Amino acid sequence: MSTPLGRSEAAGPPTGAPDWEKAQAEPEFQELRRRLRSFVFPVSGLFLAWYLLYVLLSVYAPDFMSTKIGGNFNIGLLMGLLQFVTTFAITWWYVRWANRRFDPLARSIREELEQR
Repeated sequence: MSTPLGRSEAAGPPTGAPDWEKAQAEPEFQELRRRLRSFVFPVSGLFLAWYLLYVLLSVYAPDFMSTKIGGNFNIGLLMGLLQFVTTFAITWWYVRWANRRFDPLARSIREELEQR
């Protein structure tokens, strides 16, 4: 069976192309995945819990959410605005974290693959 480029599937990757399956099995790549998951999963879970709290309070505690803080500004509005603040804060935090913990390892893996 041939591919759209006319190469045989059994021939493997073209000469000079990285062997992605082998690269993914390398300890450095596994460490890269571990680092990414150790940040993304907990932070995503915390944000989703924070959002779910907002939604549940809106549905089941409308009196609490309508508690006035000042003027027409209430707790529900404050929590809604804090959702945006949280999103930007997480983005800022991830960029800082990635620059220090993720990108250097990704860069070294990429450079190693390009040298093969």
